[in-house]
Amino acid sequence: MNHLSRKGHRLIWLLAVVLILPALGVGQTKTPESWTTKDLKQAISNAKTPQDHLRIAYYYTVHAGRLDAEAKDHLEVGQAYHEHAPRRAAAAEAYCRALASQYSEMAQKERELAEIHEDMAKQASQ
Repeated sequence: MNHLSRKGHRLIWLLAVVLILPALGVGQTKTPESWTTKDLKQAISNAKTPQDHLRIAYYYTVHAGRLDAEAKDHLEVGQAYHEHAPRRAAAAEAYCRALASQYSEMAQKERELAEIHEDMAKQASQ
């Protein structure tokens, strides 16, 4: 009976750790690469230290890279339309090029936001 009792206590402790620690925010090490918009808003709201601002800057840098990749993909798709269906797909090619341009502009804006947070990190360290 004592053996079952130990197993029961271990199970209770394990459940407590699994259920309580995340509620307290312990062990949550979500990296900026996997942040949702909610995570970003929370990070911005709570940013006080240079490290906080550098994490946000890193998020924007990573996001800018993803947008650059989207722009490149759309340029390649537009080129495929141009090469394989030049007459019938002129509108599709133009659409892809416009999207690529918009993604590039968004990536640049994300890099600008990263720079703002890098500056905020410098200010927070003074």
